[in-house]
Amino acid sequence: MNSKKKIEDVTIHESACVDNPVTIGAGTKIWHFCHVSAHASIGENCVLGQNVFVANDVKIGNRVKIQNNVSIYTGCEIEDEVFLGPSCVLTNVTNPRSQVNRHSLYEKTLFRRGATIGANATIVCGISIGRYAFIGAGAVVTKDVPDYALMVGNPAKQKGWMSRHGHILKDPDEKGVMICPESGYRYQLSVNNKQEQQLRCLDLDEEEPLPEELASGSKPYEDFKNKV
Repeated sequence: MNSKKKIEDVTIHESACVDNPVTIGAGTKIWHFCHVSAHASIGENCVLGQNVFVANDVKIGNRVKIQNNVSIYTGCEIEDEVFLGPSCVLTNVTNPRSQVNRHSLYEKTLFRRGATIGANATIVCGISIGRYAFIGAGAVVTKDVPDYALMVGNPAKQKGWMSRHGHILKDPDEKGVMICPESGYRYQLSVNNKQEQQLRCLDLDEEEPLPEELASGSKPYEDFKNKV
């Protein structure tokens, strides 16, 4: 017998539990032992791996990939094309106590477009993870993360910048421009009005999807890491 069932262009494994009402976009796949709670909203072409929990009122964008054993609690908002690695930990109360009911005080945590959260990383609630930021495996993130930032360690600290294709950007020229070895896109460092460094792509707006010819990898990471 087929172990999957398909409802309105959404594939839901027979072991999963999906409460009503929920909104789930076409092409999304929900795998073994997942639980999607009432009033959650999941976009199109998402993948929820084994044992994923989505709490009430959570909003998940399009083309989001959630690996095994991830719980997404009320207060989390996940934009398009975010990657949540295996067993990463999300939270929604800074000072939890079993004796104190803080259900009305859930804090908002925003995962902006294209961000990657590595396996076993912990994201403390009430912060924003920037567009295309890359959180390394096992990192503990306690404050806002800029767009494209590479964060590692406990507590997490910025160790560099990552391109949209997931490569460390190196050796800025005199104008602060660095080049992704896979896409060839140029990224430029500048300073904002808060005197903080920021990175922007010169060749593609941060809200635009990748062109089709650059949306499929054909070479392993090792082929690129020493090119810049």
